[in-house]
Amino acid sequence: MSDIEREAMEYDVVIVGAGPAGLSAAIRLKQLDADCQVVVLEKGSEVGAHILSGAVLDPSGLDALIPDWKEKGAPLNTPVTEDNFYVLGEAGSIRVPNWPMPPLMNNHGNYIVSMGNVCRWMAEQAEALGVEIFPGMACSEIVYGENGEVKGVVAGEFGKNPDGSKGDGYEPGMELHGKYVFLSEGVRGSLSKEVIEKYNLSQGHEPQKFGLGMKELWEIDPEKHREGTVTHTMGWPLGSNAGGGSFIYHLENNQVYVGFVVHLNYENPHLYPYMEFQRFKHHPMVAELLEGGKRVAYGARAISEGGYQSMPKMVAPGVALLGCSVGMVNVPRIKGNHNAMLSGKAAAEAAHAAIAAGRASDELGDYEKEVREGAIGEDLKKVRNVKPLWSKYGLATSLVAGGLDMWTNTLGFSLFGTLKHGKTDAEATGKAKDHKKIDYPKPDGKLSFDRLTNVSFAATNHEESQPAHLKLKDPAKPLEIDYKIYGGPSARYCPAGVYEFVEPEGGGEPRFVINFQNCVHCKTCDIKDPAQNIVWTTPQGGDGPNYPNM
Repeated sequence: MSDIEREAMEYDVVIVGAGPAGLSAAIRLKQLDADCQVVVLEKGSEVGAHILSGAVLDPSGLDALIPDWKEKGAPLNTPVTEDNFYVLGEAGSIRVPNWPMPPLMNNHGNYIVSMGNVCRWMAEQAEALGVEIFPGMACSEIVYGENGEVKGVVAGEFGKNPDGSKGDGYEPGMELHGKYVFLSEGVRGSLSKEVIEKYNLSQGHEPQKFGLGMKELWEIDPEKHREGTVTHTMGWPLGSNAGGGSFIYHLENNQVYVGFVVHLNYENPHLYPYMEFQRFKHHPMVAELLEGGKRVAYGARAISEGGYQSMPKMVAPGVALLGCSVGMVNVPRIKGNHNAMLSGKAAAEAAHAAIAAGRASDELGDYEKEVREGAIGEDLKKVRNVKPLWSKYGLATSLVAGGLDMWTNTLGFSLFGTLKHGKTDAEATGKAKDHKKIDYPKPDGKLSFDRLTNVSFAATNHEESQPAHLKLKDPAKPLEIDYKIYGGPSARYCPAGVYEFVEPEGGGEPRFVINFQNCVHCKTCDIKDPAQNIVWTTPQGGDGPNYPNM
C-alpha cells in the first residue's frame, strides 16, 4: 500500500488516453447522457502530441460516431484518389495490379489524414459536449477497490528525484475514481499491461504480435506531388531478414508521409530497423520523389499486429480495454483507427446501459460481445491468417495464400481455419552467434539521416531530474544476456537511440546506458527485449514527443 495521501475526485467514467478510442468513448457517453460525468486524462503535452499513425483513415468509425463530421469541419481533407502497390527489388520494382486484391483492400472512400489533427478536432467535439480533458496528466498507477476491482487511477504525480524519492517540489497527484475505467493507452500501455497480467486476460488467446512503425513527414517539390496518392511497398530492403513494408501518402500542401514498418518477430538480432528505413529511401523510386525536398518531422510507434486471435479478454471488474490496448489493427489494410473509434463507442454504450441499471465496477460483458461479434470482429476475422502466413512462409507465399484466404473469408469460410502465432516477438529473437552481421550504409544527410539527428525532429523532451521511466527488472541482464548472448539488439531496435553499450577507454566490459530523454514512447524495448527485462512506464505528464501534423 502507498503511504502517499491524495485527494480523490469521483466520475462516472474515467478514460486514460486521448486517442481515437478514448475520445470516441467520451463523445458517445455525452451523446447518450449529457449529465454523465466523464474525464479524459492524456499524458501528452496536448491532445495529439503523442499520436502517430500512417494514416489512411476508413471513415466508418467517424460515420457511426459523428455522422455530420464533414459539416463540423473534421480534418479529413484529402480523399484517396490513387492506390498503388509495389514489390521492390534493390534497383527496380514490380507493380502489383489492384484487380486480384480482395475488395476489403480498396482505399476508395478513405482519407489521408494526420491522426494527431483528427484527435485534436475530436477533443474539441468532446469538450463542446462537456467532457473534461486534462492533457499533461500521466496516469502512473491503478487504484484498486476492496474486492480487487479497478476503482480508478493516479494522475498528475510530479517532482520525484532520480532515485524515486520525493523532490522539493513534489506533487502527489490525484486519484480519479470512476464507476468504470477505460484504458485507451494505445499499443502496450503500461496500465493495460498490468491489468492484462493481473486478471490473466490473455489466457486462451494467442500472444500479441507487433511491428515497429517509423515515419517522416516531408515537404517535396510541387512538380512531384500527387495529392491523394497512396503507395505501399514490400520486399527490399528487408528481404528474408524481416517482414514489413512501407507507405507513401501524398497529403495536402505538397507534403508526403513516408513510413516504414518492420515486424518485430525478426530473428537476426543484428537487424537495425531504423537503418532499414533509411536505406529504403535510397531506392530509385523513393529517392526520385524525395530529392530536392526536406524532412519536417520524425516519429516512431509500435503497432499491434496479432489481430483477431490475439485480442485478450477486454473487460475485468471495473475496467475495459479499448482500441490498440486490445489490438484492433487490420494488418493487410494497415488500418486500426476506425476500429479504435468503434470500440470506444461500444464501450460507452455498454457503460451507459450499466450505469442506467444501477451497476458499477463490474465486467462490461456487452462491450466485449459487441467487439467480437460486431463490425470490429467482422473486419479482423477476415484477415486473421495473413500475419501468421507471412511469419511462417515469407512474403511471396503469403501474398498468394493470404490473398486467397481473404477472398474466401469474404464468402464466409477459410481454407486454413484460424492459424496460431506461436512465439512472442521477444522469444523469436535469435542468438548473435547464429546470425550474420548486417552492413548498413552511412546516412547521407539528404535522404537518410542518423538516428539522433532525426529524433530531434520528434521534439521529444523529458525532465532530466525525474527517475528514468525505462526500468530494468535486473540491472545485470543487459550485459549478461542482451549483450553477451544476443549481441546487444537494444542498441539497434530502439528507433530513438535510447540504449547503448559504452566501451570503457581502458578496455574491459561495456557499460549499459539508458538515455531516457530520447524516448519517443514507441514501446519497442518493452516488446522486443529478449530477456523481457525492460519495462516501459509513464514519465511525468507532458513529457515525450510533440508531434506536429503526424
